[in-house]
Amino acid sequence: MLILLAFIIVFHITSAALLFISTIDNAWWVGDNFSTDVWRMCDRNTSICMAITDQFREYQSIQAVQATMILSTIFCCVAFLVFILQLFRLKQGERFVLTSIIQLLSCLCVMIAASIYTDRHEELHKSIEYSIEVSEGQYGYSFVLAWIAFAFTLISGVMYLVLRKRK
Repeated sequence: MLILLAFIIVFHITSAALLFISTIDNAWWVGDNFSTDVWRMCDRNTSICMAITDQFREYQSIQAVQATMILSTIFCCVAFLVFILQLFRLKQGERFVLTSIIQLLSCLCVMIAASIYTDRHEELHKSIEYSIEVSEGQYGYSFVLAWIAFAFTLISGVMYLVLRKRK
């Protein structure tokens, strides 16, 4: 049981790390001379970064991605704290239902964020407010990490749902 508990804790911490990296790092959409995410666009040639503000046409979509990624990260951290509390407070044989619900909410939020970005990426990168042409790019590793974090949080949420506290 101790090995299973250690695996679950490591798996949850990995999920949180993936969420933090994908939310913070500047690599959702990359090209030869630029990288952009949901916060800013950076030109690698001049090392100048420009914040994505309400001047952009699709700013509402970017804000939705920002908000849901932040929520997913917060939910994942809260789920870990609730798990630790429930670990010591639950009686034997009870399930970690509250932890599972919070982790599945985190899963839902990261899925919504990545789905919005996937759906709106063409419109997001055709904005004339960018200082360089960013439409010719590809998804970066932060975007891929967001989808991997979705899978990890889903698996983690289901694990908590079926996990019973044993001796």
